[in-house]
Amino acid sequence: MDNCIFCRIVRGEVPSRKVFEDEDIFAFHDINPQAAVHFMIVPKTHIASLADCDMRQQMLLGKMLGLATQLAKSQGLDDGFRTIINTGRIGHQDVMHLHMHIAGGPQPLGAMLPRPR
Repeated sequence: MDNCIFCRIVRGEVPSRKVFEDEDIFAFHDINPQAAVHFMIVPKTHIASLADCDMRQQMLLGKMLGLATQLAKSQGLDDGFRTIINTGRIGHQDVMHLHMHIAGGPQPLGAMLPRPR
């Protein structure tokens, strides 16, 4: 996708603070962090959203999840972190390229969803 911002970051056309890169995955710090540590893990192949995935992507999705812990720890998140994949309009996905947010820091994160009473 020529105009996809994440594809452009992966290709090096848009600067980023890289966390990790291999043949399948690119990880970089969020430009608008919502926590002390906030980075994203994206597949290099353009996949619009998690809703477009099926069992054919299980290796890629597993790799993304597997890297989450390794990369979180490399960024100092030894006491926990949050993984978020926003999907589609209802899930508030802003960039239509599959991406996983990893967020954390020294203090506990706020509630993601209100707890039922």
